[in-house]
Formats: sequence, C-alpha cells, structure tokens
Amino acid sequence: MFFESNPYSSLWNKYRPMILKLMVAAEKDPQQYKLFSHEFKAVGLKEKTGYSFVLEVSHGKAVTATKGSAVARDLLGILQQSQKASQLMTEAVYELKLDKQFVFHVTRKVEAPKVEAPVEAPAK
Repeated sequence: MFFESNPYSSLWNKYRPMILKLMVAAEKDPQQYKLFSHEFKAVGLKEKTGYSFVLEVSHGKAVTATKGSAVARDLLGILQQSQKASQLMTEAVYELKLDKQFVFHVTRKVEAPKVEAPVEAPAK
C-alpha cells in the first residue's frame, strides 16, 4: 500500500545520501546531479506535468505547492524522514529542482527565518 500512495519514495530513498551531500555542499555553490530518466519511467506512472518540478523547502515543509507532482511530494516525504535533512531545512531555505533533462539541482537560498515562540501576555 505504501508504494501505491508514494510511488517514487523508494527511488528518492536510494538517492537520499547523494541529496544530503548536495544540500551540504550547496552552502557554497548551487549543486546539480544527473539522474536516470528510465528509473522514473520504470515507476510506471505518467506524470501529467512530466517529471520536472521546483520544490522550495523550509523547516521541513514545502514553501511551494506539491499537490500536482507526486515526484516532488515523495521527495519531501523522504527528506522529512531524515534527521540530517530536517536539520539542514531548519538552517536554510532550499530549492530542489528536477529539470526536463533529469538534472537534479539543489540551491541553498537564504537562511531560514527563525521560528520564535509566541510571547504570552502576562496574566491579569
């Protein structure tokens, strides 16, 4: 059942160590890595929009909508399961992009805004 609702999870899980390295290296310069189109096509789902996507993440959540792309949604799910990725996503906003040539791009955009606890008004 897991694979039906998250068809690309096993593929992204395979690439997770590489993605984490790219996220760390992106602190200096944007990174890219060529993926294999046949691996995505082998999943057997024809994506309406193709396989390309742009996903911005901050604090473990998507800043951009992922509804239209199972590929992006499954990537986010895999990153959320990784302690290292979660830590990186609290430090900065990342743009993760898969282009039409199946080149995966990682750009560290800006420091993530600090999430401050709400200040409670003193009790009267």
